[in-house]
Amino acid sequence: MTTPHPTDSRTPRRETWLRLRRSQTAMFSLAVLSSLYFGAILAGFIAPYHYGKIHDHYGFHPPMLTRIHLFDEQGRWSRPFVYGIAIANPMAKGYAGYAEDRTRRYPIRFFVRGEEYRILGFIRADRRLFGVDAPGLIYLFGSDQFGRDLFSRILEGSKVSLSVGLAGVAISMAIGILIGGLAGYCGGKVDFIAMRLVELMLAIPSLYVLLILRQSFGDNLSSTQTHFLIIVILSLIGWTAQARVTRGMVLALREQEFVVAARALGAGPMRILVRHILPNTLSFALVTATLNVPFFILSEVALSFLGVGIQEPEPSWGNLLAAAQNVRVLTDFTWLLLPGVFIFVAVLAWNLFGDGLRDATDPRNSDQ
Repeated sequence: MTTPHPTDSRTPRRETWLRLRRSQTAMFSLAVLSSLYFGAILAGFIAPYHYGKIHDHYGFHPPMLTRIHLFDEQGRWSRPFVYGIAIANPMAKGYAGYAEDRTRRYPIRFFVRGEEYRILGFIRADRRLFGVDAPGLIYLFGSDQFGRDLFSRILEGSKVSLSVGLAGVAISMAIGILIGGLAGYCGGKVDFIAMRLVELMLAIPSLYVLLILRQSFGDNLSSTQTHFLIIVILSLIGWTAQARVTRGMVLALREQEFVVAARALGAGPMRILVRHILPNTLSFALVTATLNVPFFILSEVALSFLGVGIQEPEPSWGNLLAAAQNVRVLTDFTWLLLPGVFIFVAVLAWNLFGDGLRDATDPRNSDQ
């Protein structure tokens, strides 16, 4: 006699994950985001140079990513190397100003020692993933006007732009869930005041609020202080959407049987709200927060692009893109637009992942 096979019981969290895995777009977006954040965390290790290191006489050098050689002059297989840099035209920059000096070869070495950096702000290290021996240089994405490696600066800038998105959303989600939960459960004057505040915040263009709040603190702030200030400002104006979503869900949940039962057992309003109602809104709150991350990233980029965010020499994707504001850059130094490509990829990946997560948490999408 065959023993009956136990029923495959799935938790809601596992069910959501299985649905999400079926979306190839969402999983690809998750892989892209994981790569971006992994690169941001290990920016100092992956970057061949310190983001502020200036190499005189090599401003606006074109990218060398396609100039990494695997074969020597005789066509024989060789370890990856780059040639030296020769100044072809001292009066020109870009492709016309530089040439390969084929009399000097610099092998690309891995796990080399370089300038000291910190991982996660406190782990000191000086090993870098790759590099070449001095006086050789390797500019994967080219250099800026001061000869600083653009690849290293994009990696360092991702730490600012990407962390603003996550930290800002975490704070704004907490504020929005709290205010929306109180408004939906308490109702009456609390609901009226909270929703009028939300409508007032939504009626004011967010960019103007950002600029006014940022300028009110002056310009004598360090990059760390500016970074923290941007996160706080974005959180204070970004909680409104989360509050409206949470309020609507709490209104639907507060008369459910489990809430009535908790109330009958003598549980207080705050205990019912925190222990029973708000946990049931977290999945949808997470989806809303995911879709709000691009707003925070673009807001930081806009502030830095306009010159009121992260200041030079500290990099962020916004102030890196600010260097590409004239016609000559668009025609002669197009690699300076690469930070814009990273901004586009990050924002698109977050939107696609948020859409996939929203579909996965929709209870109407049942397994076939």
